[in-house]
Amino acid sequence: MESWMVIVNPKAGMGYGLRDWPLISNQLNREGVKFTCVFTEKKYHAVELAVKAVNDGYRKIVAIGGDGTVNEIVNGIFIQKIVPTTDILLAVVPVGTGNDWVRMFGIPKAYSEAVKTIVECKTVRQDVGLITYVETMITHKRYMANMAGIGFDAMANRHFNKMKDEGRKGRGLYIAGALKALIQYKNKRFKIVIDDQVFFDDYMFSATIGIGPYNGGGMLPMPAAVFDDGLFDLTVIKRLRKLSVFKGFNKLYNGKIYSHPKVLASQGKNIRIESFPESPIEIDGEAMGFSPFTFEIIPRSISVVISEKDSF
Repeated sequence: MESWMVIVNPKAGMGYGLRDWPLISNQLNREGVKFTCVFTEKKYHAVELAVKAVNDGYRKIVAIGGDGTVNEIVNGIFIQKIVPTTDILLAVVPVGTGNDWVRMFGIPKAYSEAVKTIVECKTVRQDVGLITYVETMITHKRYMANMAGIGFDAMANRHFNKMKDEGRKGRGLYIAGALKALIQYKNKRFKIVIDDQVFFDDYMFSATIGIGPYNGGGMLPMPAAVFDDGLFDLTVIKRLRKLSVFKGFNKLYNGKIYSHPKVLASQGKNIRIESFPESPIEIDGEAMGFSPFTFEIIPRSISVVISEKDSF
C-alpha cells in the first residue's frame, strides 16, 4: 500500500497536535502525500493503531506528535508479527514538547519543512533498545527509540509529566520539574554491568542510556552517541551535592558533559542496572517503572525518514 497511515496525537505539545492538525493535513495534501489519518484517544493507543495499520497493509507510518508518540508507534511496529520491522517506514512531523528524537535526524520543526522530508523520503535504519523493568512486582518490556533516564533524570521527568497532565504549559516546564526533583532527590547506590563487566558500583546522581544524543528538550547528555553503531551509550553522573548541580548544568547543553569530573561514559550492547533502594526509569520521556533494568540493543532494526540536509 503506497498510502501513509498518519497517527495524530491530539494532546501532543500540550494540545498542538489537535490545534495544528488542519495546517499539517493541508500541507500533506499540498505536497501530494496520499494518507489516511487516525487520532489517539488514550495513553498507549498509538501502539494499538500502529499494529492495526500494519495488519491492514500499511507499510509507511507518520507520527504527528512528540517523543512519546514516536515511542508508542515504535513499540507497535515491534509488537506486530506480520512483516520484519525494517519493512515499516516511520516519519515524524514534530508537535511535541521535547522533540528530541527529531533533533537526532535534523527534522525541522516547521510543519512545511517536516512534510518535505516525507516527500523527499531519505531513509536510514536506526538501532532500537529493548528494556525490561518492574512495575507492581511484574517484569515488563518496552522498546526505546532514543533514550532512557534513571535516578534524578527519571524523577525530574515524573514531575514534568505531572505538570503537563495538570494543564500547565511553558518552555520552562522541564526546568520547573527538575527543580522540584532536586529538592526531593537523594543519591542512591547503583550497580551497572556492561557486557558482563561491572562498570559502576557506588552512589549515583543520574544516568542516561540510549541511542541518540538528546533528551530533556535539547540537552546533550550523550553527545558522542551514534544511532546505528549497534551500541548503547551510557553517561553516569556520580554522587553530587545539590549546589554542584547548578555549576555544571551548562555542560548538558554545550556538548561538554564528558569533561565534568563527576561524569563517567561508556558503551555496550547489553546493560544491567540494579539500585538500592529501587529507582524509577523514564523511556523516551515517559515514566515507566522501577529497577532492576536490563537493556538489549537491536541493531539497525527500524527504517526512519530523516532530513535531506543531514549527511549520515
